[in-house]
Amino acid sequence: MSKRLVFEEVGAGPKSFSTEHKPTSGAPKSRTRVQIWLLILLILTALTVVIGGLTRLTDSGLSITEWEPLQGVVPPFSETVWQSEFERYQQTTEFKVQNSDMDLAEFKFIYWWEWGHRQLGRLVGLTWAIGFAWFAIGKQLTARRLKRLLAIGVLIGVQGVIGWWMVASGLTDDALDVAPYRLAIHLTLAFVIAGLTFWEILLLSRQQHLLFQARRFREPRLENAAAGFISLILLQVIAGALMAGNDAGMAFPTWPLMSGEFLPSNSFDLQPWWTNFIANVALVHFNHRILGYLTVLFAVILWFLGRRSGNHRTRLAFAMLLAVVVIQTALGILTAQRLLSTEVSSGQVLFDLQGAVNLVLAIFHQIGALILFHAAIWARFNARYPQQQIR
Repeated sequence: MSKRLVFEEVGAGPKSFSTEHKPTSGAPKSRTRVQIWLLILLILTALTVVIGGLTRLTDSGLSITEWEPLQGVVPPFSETVWQSEFERYQQTTEFKVQNSDMDLAEFKFIYWWEWGHRQLGRLVGLTWAIGFAWFAIGKQLTARRLKRLLAIGVLIGVQGVIGWWMVASGLTDDALDVAPYRLAIHLTLAFVIAGLTFWEILLLSRQQHLLFQARRFREPRLENAAAGFISLILLQVIAGALMAGNDAGMAFPTWPLMSGEFLPSNSFDLQPWWTNFIANVALVHFNHRILGYLTVLFAVILWFLGRRSGNHRTRLAFAMLLAVVVIQTALGILTAQRLLSTEVSSGQVLFDLQGAVNLVLAIFHQIGALILFHAAIWARFNARYPQQQIR
């Protein structure tokens, strides 16, 4: 081994430095590709939720009476197949009690909504599977991220099973619609999948070492409060799904009182008492409103807490969160008050929505819930990983 001069620069020479922590040239590109894949997955998941909401609002969910994971991809093309599908639907209680005067053209209208919802669900699963396999085989995912993304894929698969479990509850002899609690589970799980995907996108938006640096400046109190707010939103999503499942929005088209009462007098008429929380139209509607008020109050508190942050981006995130809550609350109030007798036209098809909540307001209210949920996640992310700022 040759002697080294006392003043020789440490690390001089082409082989004297280590590349162990030097990022490879492909690392940023890999991170960007994974982020784009997850963004596509998130958009498809959100679109599936929206189409699912429209499927519910048009009472289309029971139009396909069988679960065919593979064969169900192909829609009916011939009149013979259409007639066969229609005859299956005619055996349901929903048709016999509510839609006995429906013709084939009207059946096609509701069939396409449910078929489209199911195809989007399949596309979400396929998008996850292709992307996960590609990045996993290419070893472009860290071990921890691999496990988290695998968990998202498992939840997507479970969601498909729950979707059919929900539809099956509406195909029994004594059912007119799907069970509201199953609808609530189905919708809430969709929000959870979207939220986990969005969190991964946010993590990928910054390099790992920058995230580690940012955590030194995290604001635990604000972060924990945001986590509690996210939980409250999920609880409100459950309440909203129970509203939709019970058609509870149509029962009390007034605000702030509910048919002249704060708490309707028939809110606990069902027995056993606990069934009122999932099946009593009055109590279900009341709970959704109260949770809405709590959401507004919590958002104001979060805004005050966020104002104390020394990070301008964190302050902005919590201010935007309050703004979204205000807009979403206004949409909810308008949706509750706009109960219309509406006739929706699709070519020669007329689908009667007598007494239904205005379709446009209702679906925008659901989109607002998605935006609010993701705004809350973004706010929590900024409290946990404050963006570096130049003072």
